[in-house]
Amino acid sequence: MEISTQTEYTKAVGTKGVKRKQTLLSRIFQNKVAFFSLWFLIILHLFVFIGPFVWPVNPEELQEAGALTSWSIMHPFGTDDLGRDVFSRMLHGGQVTLLVGLAAMLFALIIGTLVGACAGFFGKAAEAILMRITEAMMAIPNFFFVLVALTVLGTTPVMVVVVIALCSWMEIARVVYGETLKWKEYEFVEAANASGATPVRILTKYIIPQIIPSIIVSGTLTIAAAILTESAISYLGLGIQPPTPTWGNMLQNSQQYIWTAPVLGILPGAAITIVVLAYNFLGDGLRDALDPKYVKR
Repeated sequence: MEISTQTEYTKAVGTKGVKRKQTLLSRIFQNKVAFFSLWFLIILHLFVFIGPFVWPVNPEELQEAGALTSWSIMHPFGTDDLGRDVFSRMLHGGQVTLLVGLAAMLFALIIGTLVGACAGFFGKAAEAILMRITEAMMAIPNFFFVLVALTVLGTTPVMVVVVIALCSWMEIARVVYGETLKWKEYEFVEAANASGATPVRILTKYIIPQIIPSIIVSGTLTIAAAILTESAISYLGLGIQPPTPTWGNMLQNSQQYIWTAPVLGILPGAAITIVVLAYNFLGDGLRDALDPKYVKR
């Protein structure tokens, strides 16, 4: 029966899956905004994570040049109000901000995928309970929930990641739920059920692999929202605390120098804006590429 199930699976998704991957790649290449955003994000991440090895200046070290100095060869972005190298702080702060966004996105993907897949596959009581919980969470204003949770639970990096993820999984769950309902009606799933395969095996081997493209799209949009949330709460003083630099708390620390040293606020603010836009453009491009009604413009 396992051989028969595998044959049904291959017939249903084998050739179709290859064609879908080829079509997805070609559509991404055709979408110039999404394609440019993808390469921009790759280059930015390499720059942020490799940069400190090329520019090994301690982001917390007070420089001899003094405080609030202008751009120079020794300090390409100048120094901040305490005399620390702004370029080094942008690199290290970018690492923290991007890692928080990535970690929150991965955690949210795990929760959302588990909830959506279980609700869609098992149905009945599991569906009723899990989807009602999802809808209840969606009804809560997420940003205020994050503020209250961090005020009560603390502002350690791990807690920031967990709280952001707990407010970001609901849309992923809804996407996975809908996709699971669709794929569980296919003949290869019915054949797997008839062969006595366990629900966990059916989900992990036959259903979830077909949902991965949609999960990737959701994850791309989620990481943009997570970065924006982390930056917002850090700006309000409830995110990751100094001396650990993030683009959000760098923006918060710079507000009193907006007229005397505007570059201190412009750099992290521009970085947050560009990265969030790039992730959103990439997510929109991926969503268009996965749309079965996609029409080349």
